[in-house]
Amino acid sequence: MEHSHTARVSIGAKPRSRWSLTRKLVPYAYLSPTILLLIVLSLIPIATVFVYSLLDNVIITRNPPSFIGLGNYVEIFFDNHFRQALTNTLVFSGVSVLAHLLLGLSFALLLNSKLIGAVPKALFRVIYILPWVFTASIIAILWRLLLNPNGVVNFLLITLGLANDQIEWLSSRQLALPAVTFINIWSGYPFYMVSFLAGLQGISDDLYEAGKIDGANSGQLFRYITLPQLKPIIISLAMLDFIWTTHQFTLIWMTTGGGPTRTTEMLSTFTYKLAFSSNEFAQASATAMIILAISMFVAVFYVRNQRLAND
Repeated sequence: MEHSHTARVSIGAKPRSRWSLTRKLVPYAYLSPTILLLIVLSLIPIATVFVYSLLDNVIITRNPPSFIGLGNYVEIFFDNHFRQALTNTLVFSGVSVLAHLLLGLSFALLLNSKLIGAVPKALFRVIYILPWVFTASIIAILWRLLLNPNGVVNFLLITLGLANDQIEWLSSRQLALPAVTFINIWSGYPFYMVSFLAGLQGISDDLYEAGKIDGANSGQLFRYITLPQLKPIIISLAMLDFIWTTHQFTLIWMTTGGGPTRTTEMLSTFTYKLAFSSNEFAQASATAMIILAISMFVAVFYVRNQRLAND
């Protein structure tokens, strides 16, 4: 009797374990199309580019590919054009992220203020959100027309007596990088503004009332209540924006093309020219992997910050 009871228990345990295993696999079955797409569209191309970065004579070449290890990376790091592109990218990204934070937070505070009526708020929201409506290509064309030597910006400056002659905004070695940085700032701050506005509206009024009862002024309320409450949003937005800005290609390519004389050359345009102008696909692959490494470095801190925010 004891033997038969044990047998029934063991027989019943197998279907139960199979059912438990099936339940564990069901979520992965639902995710399998997305995982397959990620593998095909992301992981395989990344792996291919990594392999190319370790080879010489790839894609367009009569000679068979040869393994050279880190040779492409060493050559890229000692390339003055690469270092200039890296410096431009860091300056472009750093200034853009800082300006996005300041502008986005300022406009969000303005739209969240109780001193402005409902109608002006609605009007300001439409005006402030406009840059976010346009695509990068439209923004590039728009600002190329505005900053043209015969464009509206120069006309207004000369009319107001702020300039004596036409200014070559996108063709000047001194002004091209600040000009494209300004365009990127103008096109990107609405995302910050909307995110900060949502964060401000989520802060309880009780916190501000308690602060006022304790005698805090508006500056202290902003410093000790508003900023700490917005800190997770600020960190997340800054890291995401840095990653996005380092990948900026369309805006640069359609305004200056990396010129004049590489003064607005970014890592994205530098990689594109290496691959499709110089046909140096191996070195372009090495540069692409460097860009990926920079993005992954920032992404690690972003994921860590998100986990701390959720805990």
